[in-house]
Amino acid sequence: MRRSIRTLVAALSALPLALAVAPSAHAADPTTMTSGFYVDPDSSARRWVAANPGDGRAPAINASLANTPMARWFGAWSGTIGTATGAYVGAADHSDKLPVLVAYNIYNRDTCGGHSGGGAASPSAYATWIAQFAGGIAGRPAAVILEPDSLADYGCMNEAQIRERQGMISGALAEFNRQAPNTWVYLDAGNPGWVSPAAMAQRLHEAGLRQAHGFSLNISNYFTTAQNTAYGNSVNSELAARYGYTKPFVVDTSRNGNGSDGEWCNPSGRRIGTPTQMGGGAEMLLWIKAPGESDGNCGVGTGSSAGQFLPEVAYKMIYGY
Repeated sequence: MRRSIRTLVAALSALPLALAVAPSAHAADPTTMTSGFYVDPDSSARRWVAANPGDGRAPAINASLANTPMARWFGAWSGTIGTATGAYVGAADHSDKLPVLVAYNIYNRDTCGGHSGGGAASPSAYATWIAQFAGGIAGRPAAVILEPDSLADYGCMNEAQIRERQGMISGALAEFNRQAPNTWVYLDAGNPGWVSPAAMAQRLHEAGLRQAHGFSLNISNYFTTAQNTAYGNSVNSELAARYGYTKPFVVDTSRNGNGSDGEWCNPSGRRIGTPTQMGGGAEMLLWIKAPGESDGNCGVGTGSSAGQFLPEVAYKMIYGY
């Protein structure tokens, strides 16, 4: 049955755009078009295990990390982006699994934090990139986390820069609605320790949340699932009171097994959390940040760069020390 649905979707995606458009807020449910979540065959943990089979840490990393479904991040390192996203969702579709993708290339990315700075060269370059990202997915089922930190990271930005960023996000949502009708897109809403629920509700709405399926929480952070659920519900209360709607949300549980100690950049003593699943207090609990991948040159990752896989950090995170 799922194959029949996807065959129909593929046929519809070949129709003229005017006939095939469906707003993402009303998209077909990609979780019912697939049979579980996709395990990235080329994740950092899998690559490390394959390259280091004799390492004493390899069995634990293989068992606890390498075979858990988690998101793949896409940015400037991904090459021709439409080809990259198309290949990834195509492989997932062939396996009848739901892929989770992270779009992480917005202009002036991490402009206030700095550890993950970079992104597209201009707003227009980003518009082109994200349009190709969505086009690569096309009518196949997927979930996309759109630009982690982008709406929480306003602290050093002026009003013009904020409006520019909001325009890039709302433009991205329009592209997914136009080209990827079976993708659930989540705007990132930071974490419970960053921005108040009232302020975040306003930021989400002004960036076009109504066009999205939902919002995401706790990406690359450590707050407990209960803390995130309470925060997400508070954001929804603000959305309902101010704008008359609510949205589902997802929580990154990849590193929140021991909760937060107040630090965000490679703190010690953290632990992996609940593996990717539906429900659990949110619409989905997802491993979005890959455990063991550095947050930057800081904490227990001193000397590393953001995204670098650190096997000792990964190993200790399995056991919580």
